Amino acid sequence: MSKLFTGNNPRILITNDDGIRAPGLKVLRAIAESISDDVWVVAPAEEQSGMSRALSLNSPLRARRVADKRYAVTGTPADCVLMAINDIVEGKEPDLVLSGVNRGQNIAEDVTVSGTVAGAMQGRQMGIPSIAFSQAYGFSGRDTIKWQTASAFGPVILKKLLEERWSENVVMNVNFPDREPEDVAEIEVTVQGTRDQHNIKTVRREDLRGQAYYWIGFEGRPSTPAVGTDLRAIYEGRISITPLHLDLTHHETRDRLADHLSGPVEAPVES
Repeated sequence: MSKLFTGNNPRILITNDDGIRAPGLKVLRAIAESISDDVWVVAPAEEQSGMSRALSLNSPLRARRVADKRYAVTGTPADCVLMAINDIVEGKEPDLVLSGVNRGQNIAEDVTVSGTVAGAMQGRQMGIPSIAFSQAYGFSGRDTIKWQTASAFGPVILKKLLEERWSENVVMNVNFPDREPEDVAEIEVTVQGTRDQHNIKTVRREDLRGQAYYWIGFEGRPSTPAVGTDLRAIYEGRISITPLHLDLTHHETRDRLADHLSGPVEAPVES
């Protein structure tokens, strides 16, 4: 482990999955600018929620300059980070990738489909320390999102994380609870939780010609999460910081299978 980078005024790349016009991106830019004036924005031209680490391999991408150091890309969050580092950011590559602030929490199983987390993972894969930020909502009603909570605590969390040492294959996943800033009392370093019920549903509808079509979305049903998980922290109004590992291997199962399956194998005899 080592310090993430040395020196002042790091070059920061920010992205998201809610699109270049998303309010959470403005919040994230302010968070980034709390430690640097060298901030580049490369974000999807349109919302790309739920795209995980998808890359646009079968269609061309276009990058549109919106303003100085600010670009919209017709692709996924992973596309944006890839293009930013390879083609858009001029001069030295970024010292840090920040993704978010997402409209809604990215906790438990959500992290495997999250475009926000994927943007950070793409940065980490390319050798750059990366952090994903999300603002939970829906726990106290779905009318408003408390961006002020991410705004208040984002700079504090960012500075605290940059003072620490990380493993090179870790992405930090930060979730702010659906609470007003004055009602948030704690930070908890958590593990990724698992819901005790399925929370993705499909809704069938019909168009004007009687043909069926479907929406896929998340139900807001709370689960009963274990203590120490990101789920429990967000449910109880704490800021959750979860170190995510890019290695998805389940090592206990790997070791058990290796004892029984590893070794020479003979080709099947054709009959």
